[in-house]
Amino acid sequence: MNDVQFNSTVHHDDMLSKMHRIFCSSPTLALRCHILKVYQAGFQSTELTPTVSASLKKLATFLEIDRKRQTWDIWFHPGISGIEAEQLLIERGFDGSFLVRPSRSTHGDFTLSVRRGNKVTHIKIQNTGEYYALYGGEKFASLSELVQFYMENKEQLREKNGDMIILKYPLNAVDPTAERWFHGYISGREAEQILMEQGRNGSFLVRESQSTPGDYALSVRQDNQVTHVMIRCKDNRYDVGGGDEFSSLKDLVEHYRRSPMVETSGSVVHLKHPLNTTKINPTSIDGRVKKLQEGKDQTSGFWEEFEQLQQQECTHMFSRNEGQRPENRMKNRYKNILPFDHTRIILRGGDPNKIGSDYINANLIEVLPEFEIFDGITRKYISTQGCLNNTIDDFWQMVWQEHSRIIVMTTKEIERGKIQTKCVRYWPEEGQSWNTGFNKEICLSLLIERMTPDFAIRTLRLQKIVNDEAESRLVYHYQFLAWPDHGVPPNPGTVVNFLEEINQLESGMTDKRPLIVHCSAGIGRTGTFIAIDLILCNENLRHYHPMGKRFLTTS
Repeated sequence: MNDVQFNSTVHHDDMLSKMHRIFCSSPTLALRCHILKVYQAGFQSTELTPTVSASLKKLATFLEIDRKRQTWDIWFHPGISGIEAEQLLIERGFDGSFLVRPSRSTHGDFTLSVRRGNKVTHIKIQNTGEYYALYGGEKFASLSELVQFYMENKEQLREKNGDMIILKYPLNAVDPTAERWFHGYISGREAEQILMEQGRNGSFLVRESQSTPGDYALSVRQDNQVTHVMIRCKDNRYDVGGGDEFSSLKDLVEHYRRSPMVETSGSVVHLKHPLNTTKINPTSIDGRVKKLQEGKDQTSGFWEEFEQLQQQECTHMFSRNEGQRPENRMKNRYKNILPFDHTRIILRGGDPNKIGSDYINANLIEVLPEFEIFDGITRKYISTQGCLNNTIDDFWQMVWQEHSRIIVMTTKEIERGKIQTKCVRYWPEEGQSWNTGFNKEICLSLLIERMTPDFAIRTLRLQKIVNDEAESRLVYHYQFLAWPDHGVPPNPGTVVNFLEEINQLESGMTDKRPLIVHCSAGIGRTGTFIAIDLILCNENLRHYHPMGKRFLTTS
């Protein structure tokens, strides 16, 4: 930054060009933020020309794109032809699905393939080495910026006849390998940070090249510094710039683990310790699961990752002080699974002189406005633990207080052959009643119970005297029975059918209140059900998922 000075005698366009080059070559988001601030400050005392004003706006747009960077690589398919692109888009995509691939006709260029109805349009992307552009269009410093621009500015991409070409849904690429040392789309700086913080001398990882889309980089820690080696990919063959070629990244890495490569400086690069990642591209999940299942018991990847979690220091962004109070500890099923203070459900109407009378192990979950993909979703959830004997009254107090009409129970009361109590029964037998809530002011009755092979549906009535008048509410209790402990349902369609029945019931209710969801701890199956329900509620997210609607209709 020291070579940039703002001087009134310097022509604006010269200054603009220099700042733009520095901005686009900056490796980190933080540095780009700093450069943009300097850039803007330098022009504060001068009259902005249209060129300068437009450039400031463009760089600010680039900066916003950087914040979304982690999702950019999903649409890049490095090794496919135009025919293969069309097959993928027709089989897996929707109207508006798109991908980017290397051009087969012009080396170094790329092609944007977009599904429009039942046809696919191919658009050339020029790569001059200085910028990327659609021929005759805007110029961008990277492929990512180009794609993001046309996704956000739908009116800018048109055919010669004026018809708009809209980029809606990026079609996820499959990772070139399921090996756990493949970290996908991370920068060289990020690789260095990971290797220095988590690795040791001889640790290595492989990542996608950010400077040359379609190529890869091998990052290795040696002598307490990190070396980056470019891996070229051409015609589905891999090499490190000369020497042997390999049919896969795995073969290349295994070769250089056995026979260390030598840098031009004479340094020997030893690949000793693969630094594994736990991130998974959704389209590559089958291959990664298969890789994690290799080995038995304490040698499998799943076991290794679980052990790493146990060894990590437990840190939380938000406080959980109320759940840790001595007065509340007996109300927690597990001592380390506690609600956050800022989102916990606070019970009202208890004894103000009794510490902890307002406590229940339950959190409110709602969609925050910054998550645009969930725009329009107003549903709220309360995630809570399975009842203990001493929390049943608190649970029904919460149901009444929050006006909840639907309870989703994702566990049996007892699992694994009476070995493990997941949740005590907190409702009466059919045709019976009992009193519950604070001071036993709520009369709870089970009116109807209907059993299916996969779930039970119960209709309960809650009655309470409010302002000298009896108030009565119906509450619907859905219990999912087909989820085995420490496993997954053998038929995923049962989960979808279960949630769709709940959604159909709620759609007829005029007063939408939080759905109460619980399992035993209130985090595992509970979180899974909430996540799937959000997908079912969100048509945009159905399309966004790489497997499309087939993910939601598995039978």
